[in-house]
Amino acid sequence: MKIAVIGGGAAGFFAAISARSNYPNAEVVIFEKSQKLLAKVKVSGGGRCNVTNGCRSISELCKAYPRGGRSLKKAFHRFNTEHTWEWFESRGVALKTEPDGRVFPQSNDSQSIIDCLMTEINRLGIRIKLGTGITAIEPDGDQLLLTLSGSSLPNAYDKVIIATGGSPKLAGFDWLKELGHHIEPPVPSLFTFNMPKHPITQLMGVVASNAGVSIQGTKLKSEGPLLVTHWGMSGPAILKLSAFGARTLSDFNYEFKAQVNWINERNTENVVQQLQEAAQEHPQKLLTNQRPFGLPERLWLYLLEKSELSPSKKWNELGKKGANKLTSLLTNDEYPVRGKTTFKEEFVTCGGVSLNDVDMNTMQSKVCKNLYFAGEVLDIDAITGGYNFQAAWTTGFVAGHLK
Repeated sequence: MKIAVIGGGAAGFFAAISARSNYPNAEVVIFEKSQKLLAKVKVSGGGRCNVTNGCRSISELCKAYPRGGRSLKKAFHRFNTEHTWEWFESRGVALKTEPDGRVFPQSNDSQSIIDCLMTEINRLGIRIKLGTGITAIEPDGDQLLLTLSGSSLPNAYDKVIIATGGSPKLAGFDWLKELGHHIEPPVPSLFTFNMPKHPITQLMGVVASNAGVSIQGTKLKSEGPLLVTHWGMSGPAILKLSAFGARTLSDFNYEFKAQVNWINERNTENVVQQLQEAAQEHPQKLLTNQRPFGLPERLWLYLLEKSELSPSKKWNELGKKGANKLTSLLTNDEYPVRGKTTFKEEFVTCGGVSLNDVDMNTMQSKVCKNLYFAGEVLDIDAITGGYNFQAAWTTGFVAGHLK
């Protein structure tokens, strides 16, 4: 059996390894159009490679995927975060789970993951052809004819696994559309919020450890750490919101108002009460010197200034009006967003081959026999935290069974 894997990234490598492991006598070849293999693995997690997540509940795992989570449920029963951990550790890559749940190699070096995958490829005798793109796929009976870049004669394969990753433009999926697949238009996911020249950007580096963020005029909301940057806002709360709101925010052309609850407390009466208790316990202290809710000092001073409360004011001078004003800012602060910035090197899109066209039990196309998919070429994407790689490992593992 001749098997072609198109794409030399995480999903492509795992699909090729799975295919060769399941069919030891098959000829497996990976085609990569660029001169680089595992490029995203190399730069992920700041060069450390966030290989998966520590989440062990499949129902919780599925919630990390704005698109594709429910469809992946059965696949996760076959290969999930625990299997990923076991797979790499059994091949000599020691892993660790960080407090936020992200899993990295103990070496803190993505090269550990790359070396492991390359060792498996070499051990299994899988061939790699760099600088070789696929310009056309044509069904021919039970086989698929691939036309390689720089060649006019098509090559016949019994099975083809497509793991070419996401594309920022719809045209990048034209070759799959021509085979009859429906393509969900790609739009960016996992991005930060730009707030050009807004005073909040002067607090760059400040983290509110548990904030609530929502998008005005929508039902979109998330919570978690919020990081103020020199261009606007980032951090898990923002990135999660950008992932779940990818299509909506694209429709808004990335111009909208973000509501920030700096302390993630919805009951404003509780907040007023805590401010009043602070006034009773520290009546002679300056507002600037006594920070309730554990907020970072620079953020607390910024909010006091925004509330037009004098730094020289004492807690016993806050009064009901001041408490209400401060409560409003703490729980319902508003920021205009004007644009987005891609999150580090982790380019992720939502969109791709519609999951309606794929048998998610096998990853085989319902449109074209003996054609399979793995990774971000599918309309699957996740929040940050190792979940996108997990989808790549899982779909590659399942696709490689070629059932």
